[in-house]
Parts: sequence; structure tokens; C-alpha cells
Amino acid sequence: MNCTDFLAKLTDYFDGQIDPALLAEVKAHLGTCHHCEVVVDTTRKTIDVYRGAESYEFPEELSNRLRAAVMERCRASGKLRDIAVKSSCEPTGK
Repeated sequence: MNCTDFLAKLTDYFDGQIDPALLAEVKAHLGTCHHCEVVVDTTRKTIDVYRGAESYEFPEELSNRLRAAVMERCRASGKLRDIAVKSSCEPTGK
């Protein structure tokens, strides 16, 4: 197993939905690859942080301003050339 194969199975690994024979290969790879070990450790910590997090609702005005800013950046990058932002998403200028 190489790093690309490992990363392709990462979600299955964390979900516990991995064939036992493949799990043995994944564990063997982790034992020899520091880079993939770091990926697993970081991913595990990220999951733990977000698992206990509460969702937070932004005020509507802030949400609209953020959405408009993201859409503008996407348009500027050329990835969303013809998509218009709804008027309710335009910044209010406040």
C-alpha cells in the first residue's frame, strides 16, 4: 500500500467500514509512513474537536455579507463566471 492508496481509504478507516485484510495493510502502512501517521493523527484530532462543537447561527446580515464575499472571490478567480449573487446576499455597506 502506498500513500495514495491509504488516503483513498482514509474515510473508510475512520468510519470503521474497512475490510479486515485491508485494515491490516493500512495499519502496516501507518507503521512505516510518518506522513500518513500525521494525517491520521491530525484528522482524528479535528474530528474530536468538531464532534463536541455546538453549531452557531450567524446574524442574517453577517451571513449575507460573508456569502457575498465568498461569491465575489469565486467570481474573481474565474470559477463562477456567470453566477449572480441574490440581492439579499449583497453587502449592505454597514
